[in-house]
Amino acid sequence: MASGGGYCDPNQKIDYVFKVVLIGDSAVGKSQVLARFARNEFSLDSKATIGVEFQTRTLVIEHKSVKAQIWDTAGQERYRAVTSAYYRGAVGAMLVYDISKRQTFDHIPRWLEELRGHADKNIVVILIGNKSDLENQRAVSTEDAKDFAQKEGLFFLETSALEATNVEAAFLTVLNEIFNIVNKKNLVATENQGNDNPATLAGKKIVVPGPAQEIPAKNMCCRS
Repeated sequence: MASGGGYCDPNQKIDYVFKVVLIGDSAVGKSQVLARFARNEFSLDSKATIGVEFQTRTLVIEHKSVKAQIWDTAGQERYRAVTSAYYRGAVGAMLVYDISKRQTFDHIPRWLEELRGHADKNIVVILIGNKSDLENQRAVSTEDAKDFAQKEGLFFLETSALEATNVEAAFLTVLNEIFNIVNKKNLVATENQGNDNPATLAGKKIVVPGPAQEIPAKNMCCRS
């Protein structure tokens, strides 16, 4: 995995912009997870998200400046109409459920189906069991979630936005994976150009830094 993930000099040029979407039922803590990552904040009286909002944080990964553009949406059904625009150009997704509410985990397959219906098929996805601080109210076992993630080819972590547990690690898992894929793709393109054989580039999509990158197929493993 690529190292790094520190905050970036605001004057440094941006090498990549990665759009990552947060999805899952309402009240699972998506906005709190985002606030913890983007601003290192947590609010006990967080209001429900209306529609769509996004926040950014710029990090350095392997000496490159990466702007993470994290999109957050309301989990309520009435905001379903935003889906296609919400997913467009996303290269990463975080599927969030609440470990103390079984129903939020049972809805994950539906969210995953929607994601796969709207987003690029090669999007990097992590399953997140949030509110791990509510261990005494746990309704979803770590094993159940890990098994599901493994079956679907997702990364997996349990987080606590309240206690700041694993939030950074979850985002960096996704961002580092996207970075590695994009880097490999650039490397292949550069090697092909170096061989003075433009024909080998025919039909290939060369990554242009920006929010609408497409990433190639790969096998993802489950990370616990």
